[in-house]
Amino acid sequence: MGTNHITTVQPIEYDAVLYGHMTPAEAAAYLQDGRVVPRSFGETLRLMYPYADLQSRLTGFFAAQPGAEVRAVRRNVRNWLGSRHRPADRRDVFGIAFALRLTEQQLDHLLCVCTDYGIQYRNGWEAVFSWFLRNGRPWREAAEFYGALPVAPGLDQVTGREASQLTREIRDEMLLAVTLPELEACYRRNLDKFGSLHLRAYYYFELYMRQLIRPAPPWADEEERDYSVETVMETYLTVHMPSGASRKGFSVVQRLVKQNWPNATSLKNIRLHKEDVPRKLLLLLYVVTENVGVQDGPYDEDYGEEDLTVEERLDDHWWTLNALLADCGMAPLDPRNATDWLILYSMCGDPDEPMSDRLEQVIKHMFKNIRE
Repeated sequence: MGTNHITTVQPIEYDAVLYGHMTPAEAAAYLQDGRVVPRSFGETLRLMYPYADLQSRLTGFFAAQPGAEVRAVRRNVRNWLGSRHRPADRRDVFGIAFALRLTEQQLDHLLCVCTDYGIQYRNGWEAVFSWFLRNGRPWREAAEFYGALPVAPGLDQVTGREASQLTREIRDEMLLAVTLPELEACYRRNLDKFGSLHLRAYYYFELYMRQLIRPAPPWADEEERDYSVETVMETYLTVHMPSGASRKGFSVVQRLVKQNWPNATSLKNIRLHKEDVPRKLLLLLYVVTENVGVQDGPYDEDYGEEDLTVEERLDDHWWTLNALLADCGMAPLDPRNATDWLILYSMCGDPDEPMSDRLEQVIKHMFKNIRE
């Protein structure tokens, strides 16, 4: 067994998951009572930049951008620092990093907090601006440099293994560039490899979806008809989550858990490479499939779970799922995040109890006051 990373990160939330012996109803009440409180965006920024001029720095930076409307900039900055909302545009997160002179690692974390994914080195714009941030050069210089480069055609379909290697190769090559001519040469060499979608996450999404669409194993005596995306959604992924976009009557925690919950339309768009794979969907697919059938990398192990204690079983899933998330460029599990806490709770049942059943029971209790 590896070191239990959960206990070194968030012992209170970890103990509640592992040693609380909560029924699904008690787990739902624990979440609804506000016991799991994530760090706000404003708190995160103040930890990264603990100085009195935080607001004025951000306001000054964004107000100086071409076409900026000062009143709107001031409102956005107040909302960010007041944790009323987070930046939805990844380029705004890059702007925050340049304004506060954050490190590349801090930028990566902020991107994960706001948009599910860290720096996408296979995106030409992000790769170039990350280089300028890493080397302490100003935003304006980065914008002028990138503006003179050719636009990448956009590669958004490639196999999962190739996608993972491609991103690492581009990132490593960018790290070797020291001068602007070297950076430009590196960009041009990789021009046909740049794209916007996170293909490694798509690879795992396809592996999991394939199991749900084709529920009968190849060795089954009777061939079973493939499920439609709608059937997969209804059978496996709804888990008593209220449908529809309305949030009327939702508590804060209910809104957080419901946010970005998949539906049949989003699943179809992801399969057509029109949308990225959300982190929440990947977590949900991991639980529903119990990570069976992922054979690329150290993520599909026969744990012999019947021989493990609950703590050992949770530790194995913790390591496996975090390795998968890291492979996709996503943030690791955070027990202070309500959804992540639910995922961990689903892993702590009896080995014979499906993780999805445990998750479904909690959601059923959480949303029992919400009418469809």
